[in-house]
Amino acid sequence: MNLSLNPRLILSLPILLFALTFPVFAQEGNGATSQPFSTAPYKVGEHLTYDVSFSNFMSVAHVEVQVMSSGVFESRDSIQLRAHVQTTGVVNVALFSINNDYTTYVDPTTGLPFHTQQIIRDATRSNDVSLDLTQPAGTDAIPSKQASFPGTYDFLSAFYRVRALPLTTGSFYKLTVRSESQTYQVEVRVTGNEVIKTNVGSFNTIVTQVHVTGNTYFKSAKAYFSDDQRHVPVLMIARVSTGDVKVELAGSEFIKSVASANPSPTPPVTVVATPTPTPRPKATPTPTPSIEDWPFTIGEQLNYQVFLGGSNTPVGLATFQVRARSRYFDRDGLYLMVTAETTGAVARLFVAKDTIESYVDPKSLLPYRTVLNLAEGKRRLNQTLTVNQDRGNATTDKGQRIEIPVGTHDYLSFFYVVRTFNLSPAKRSAIPMLVDGKPKTMFITAGKRETIELGEKKLSAIALSLTTDDPQSDKYQFRVWISDDRRRLPLRMTCQTELGPLKADLAIVPTAPQ
Repeated sequence: MNLSLNPRLILSLPILLFALTFPVFAQEGNGATSQPFSTAPYKVGEHLTYDVSFSNFMSVAHVEVQVMSSGVFESRDSIQLRAHVQTTGVVNVALFSINNDYTTYVDPTTGLPFHTQQIIRDATRSNDVSLDLTQPAGTDAIPSKQASFPGTYDFLSAFYRVRALPLTTGSFYKLTVRSESQTYQVEVRVTGNEVIKTNVGSFNTIVTQVHVTGNTYFKSAKAYFSDDQRHVPVLMIARVSTGDVKVELAGSEFIKSVASANPSPTPPVTVVATPTPTPRPKATPTPTPSIEDWPFTIGEQLNYQVFLGGSNTPVGLATFQVRARSRYFDRDGLYLMVTAETTGAVARLFVAKDTIESYVDPKSLLPYRTVLNLAEGKRRLNQTLTVNQDRGNATTDKGQRIEIPVGTHDYLSFFYVVRTFNLSPAKRSAIPMLVDGKPKTMFITAGKRETIELGEKKLSAIALSLTTDDPQSDKYQFRVWISDDRRRLPLRMTCQTELGPLKADLAIVPTAPQ
């Protein structure tokens, strides 16, 4: 089914994640006291990453939130919070590019914000907005005995403030949500507990049911918080008219704080365990250095339609994903995955469904573990390779050792590392790659800039020629067109096969009429 994504829908995704928990909170019951305030969610160094999916599109945006520092800002004790929202994959290419940053300074005793900064970017403009909020300080900030919170929360401070609530089963909260010029009425009910499985593990969670009224695409949603003192949002699912929107935890870690412009020096960060999952694959959070200068982001997903000959009917689909960054198999790594399968009439004649997972070093992008699950007709291959790049060998799960050159890539890491290369015209690079259990040398030659058409889009691309060290070096005539921008997206891939020319195009989703 070919779905269209409305830009307003994508812009509402961060609101789903953060803004369901805004200014006025009230709880059912006869007590008239203000709601408890826990400091657990405000631990300096906490860094949460979320992947946003829509309907059958597994990744359309990612969100990062972090407690940056604790100190003094504008002569007030404060905690600095920061968030980053960015569209990815098909949405980023076909519709628009969003790359926004939000910073909020909150009172450490109440969670109330008193200064916010926003940098709003899209494909054509950037807007930097700062706002001082008229919130009371000191003893004036302590609420009187009433059934609601005083003051106004922006989306970022509210994200943390709701986590600071007890969230006991049966609790019922009424919320008024304010975002830019929009006001939303939200009801949140804590309904119980449930074990939730995500890409980073299984969590015992607190289940909440959310209902929203107002000018919003999201009328109802479920939010799952980790059942511990931190109350980390693990999963949020909202139903819209064209499908489900899912916001899923992709990473949870503690990293060293980065000093903001004016705060006083912060005390040393105390590393606290993240919500205890049962990982799949086995992974535990690890302190992460500054994000590498990759042309891709955590959560990126690229979907390709595969065509045979001159037909306009797809015969297959392939999906490349940057799943997460964490600690895998006792070392820091990026978790990459590709799935490919035949579709339509071809699938009735020949069934193929392949999955490759690769765990790569974040700096070099060299693989240290590769998992292959290939099913092509009657052929089956289930194999795990452990790669020792220092010693120049790869060992299968059956104990077979393969000698390889130091710096050898697998199929999947090759796809990503090529995007980091200098692709100046006539530039030639060589990469050793493991192909069917044997090392091969791949030569990548950058050609001229071209304009190619994908759907109704005309895109500037760099043409690449891929050859091997075989006697017939260009037997399969591999060609790749990579976007001529910072993201270096593989837009089109072609090759020659025994059945005829094969072409894989990055899927472009048309924008719905406005």
